[in-house]
Amino acid sequence: MPFQESIRTCLNKFTDFNGCATRSEFWWFVLFVGLVEMALSYVSGILSNVFLLAMCLPLLAAGIRRFHDIGRTGWWMMFVVVPFAGIFLLMFLWAFPTKVVSADDTIST
Repeated sequence: MPFQESIRTCLNKFTDFNGCATRSEFWWFVLFVGLVEMALSYVSGILSNVFLLAMCLPLLAAGIRRFHDIGRTGWWMMFVVVPFAGIFLLMFLWAFPTKVVSADDTIST
């Protein structure tokens, strides 16, 4: 997914916690948020904080949809509250490739 399309998709689906987000969609959006945050922090710390606050919900939704794409539940986002190691675990998991589910796969309970 191209850079502009991924940003548009994530901002349009900022309240959609269902479905999937591809690796490229998620990481392009994270790059966009990081670049804009750095540029705004150079201009004003207050603008930077307001932008990050506004991007919390879209980042949360994109992260949860990314977990759905790798075959995990959105509850894995709770690791973000673990100091320091939590974000590294999430970044490691978000880097996994898409889990392809075929009709032959069965879920055992």
